[in-house]
Amino acid sequence: MCGIAGIFGPNGDDCSTVHKMARIIGHRGPNGTAAWSEQFKTGGVSFGHTRLSIVDIDGSNQPLFSDNGCVLIFNGEIYNHREIRKVNSSYSFRTNGDGEAILAAYANRSDDIGWVRDLDGVWAFALWDPQLERLILSRDRFGVKPLLRNCTEQGNLLFGSEAKCLRLHPEYSPELDIRALIGRIAFEYSLDDTTLFEDVHSISPGTIETWDISNGKAKLQNRSIWASDFPIPYGKWSPKTHAESLLESLTSAVADRLMSDVPLGIILSGGLDSALIAAISNEASQRTGYPLPACWTVAESEDNPDWIAAENVCQSLELQHHQHLISENAFENSLPKLGWHGEDLDVTVLFFQPLFEKMSQSVKVGLCGQGADELHAGYPRYKNLRSHCELISKRLDSCKHPFSDQILSENFISPGWRQGHNPDLVFADLGSTLNYELNNGQLTNFQLRLVDRHSMAHGLEVRVPFLGETHVTASSQIPTTWKLSSGSEKLGLREAARLTKLPIDIVNRPKLPAGRATSPTLIDNLLDELKGHAQEYSNDIPMVSKMFNGQPEISIGLRLFRSLHLTDGGVGRECKDLLTLLEDVD
Repeated sequence: MCGIAGIFGPNGDDCSTVHKMARIIGHRGPNGTAAWSEQFKTGGVSFGHTRLSIVDIDGSNQPLFSDNGCVLIFNGEIYNHREIRKVNSSYSFRTNGDGEAILAAYANRSDDIGWVRDLDGVWAFALWDPQLERLILSRDRFGVKPLLRNCTEQGNLLFGSEAKCLRLHPEYSPELDIRALIGRIAFEYSLDDTTLFEDVHSISPGTIETWDISNGKAKLQNRSIWASDFPIPYGKWSPKTHAESLLESLTSAVADRLMSDVPLGIILSGGLDSALIAAISNEASQRTGYPLPACWTVAESEDNPDWIAAENVCQSLELQHHQHLISENAFENSLPKLGWHGEDLDVTVLFFQPLFEKMSQSVKVGLCGQGADELHAGYPRYKNLRSHCELISKRLDSCKHPFSDQILSENFISPGWRQGHNPDLVFADLGSTLNYELNNGQLTNFQLRLVDRHSMAHGLEVRVPFLGETHVTASSQIPTTWKLSSGSEKLGLREAARLTKLPIDIVNRPKLPAGRATSPTLIDNLLDELKGHAQEYSNDIPMVSKMFNGQPEISIGLRLFRSLHLTDGGVGRECKDLLTLLEDVD
């Protein structure tokens, strides 16, 4: 796992700049930073890489090179790399790592898309083919690993794991994307491929892009969707027939994600999702021969329900458990870090920073329960979609910018955006809601972004077994009637959990909001302290001021975002204290 950065275009041969771009995201890869560049007939290409050594610790430094001249930088893990090595035995492998599986699959491709489908894992990669003089960018099916890009007016393509690395290039200066902001405030997550930065877009999950240089500028030549559609749900689903296979699908995904040459742990909140990962870890460990992971939990007090539930899980499963209490001033100290690394408006997930900091002192890899809520209908709002739809519509109606009407149009087309954001349509029923939130931002731009940015801030890789291919396929076949009822959520998943050694009160434990469940008093105290500031900051951008009603933490988050990422060009502000950042804003 690591961070990547690159330049491609008429002035792409810039090893010095790309090295700076990689260094600013050095937290993603504390085990080494490297840069490479090459000039060709119509331009140049430069790659930067910062490495967190997980597999083949000493032998897989990047960039990776093939005998035919292809060059790769890669962030992620390819879990079936050993199988790909066997299939592509004629390829001349130079390392024992998983990244070379990408080069081998590409070298033996029969078309421009199928070879990517052979990869089982999570990734964001850039591959330079000097023979065809083309750059290939790709991202895994759900966008577990980030990859953002910007095209400068001078014709250079800039890309990287985090938006902050783009700011080290002299042709780019960060600006707020007001349209993306409107979508973010209304829906509570960034939509589609947008970011809060003007003209900075994510590579779409499940796609592969091909770039070349045409008329002196980097140009997107082709964009293909390689990921397959979700399976059609069974007509009938019953615990007796399908619960065991559902559990097996998750066990298989956990087993794949134990692949590591370094210590690994489990992020345990005490909720059903992380508890289920813990419950099947012993079986996964026995299958693979990898060590049984220990668990990590943080909370604000020993009376916290998450703390107590996590203890219950580990005692029942006889798992090693590391517990840490969050200090009273932790949030004030960690809020600037949260804003810097998150590159968004996050405020109420402050427990991530102390959790990942503590965990990274003992392990380099973690397993978490992200993705389960989107697959299995775990969020409380799913029980009242009409109310949720009305809330989003009310926010859009209160906005004084014309884009709030445009976003609802089926004819709306703009870079980084896809059609179909009318709340009355996308939240019409549970099926359409799950499809929308899996594909339009809730999963990728919120949940997965949070875990990636804040774990990698401490050089910790976090893996998401619920998004393994085996479990995604099995869970997609569960009818909505076995995902949600008026009394409970995740019905099918709970039936699978009953087959484990989890205590019944954990199996039946309802969904609680992340962040507030772990540290409700500390968060409320912080928001109370900043209440006056939140009211003041809500008027910073008058056209969206009324959209902050009922969510004062978002106005604080926006103020902090503007200070950290836009003021002074967004460079050199990450070490300032909270009050200085909140008051010193352009």
